[in-house]
Amino acid sequence: MEFDPDAHIDHGAPLPPYRQLAGILAARVQRGDWQPNRAIPSEAHLVQEYGVARATVRRAIAVLVDQGALFVVPQRGTFVKPEGQ
Repeated sequence: MEFDPDAHIDHGAPLPPYRQLAGILAARVQRGDWQPNRAIPSEAHLVQEYGVARATVRRAIAVLVDQGALFVVPQRGTFVKPEGQ
């Protein structure tokens, strides 16, 4: 499913908010909003920007980590994984 990088979370949609957020964040990575090996905004920032719970943000990030789009560095943040790694 394709997501608009500028989309908002639709709480009434059949797709869970964390899946919507994962799609939106992936689209933003694809668009180049965040460069490889650079941090994405903090969980707290994403909570405010998208109006979701921190657990929702964490689940969305976990999906993208599992897909190989992001990686987490403890005590540093979540970063965009370079392509081919």
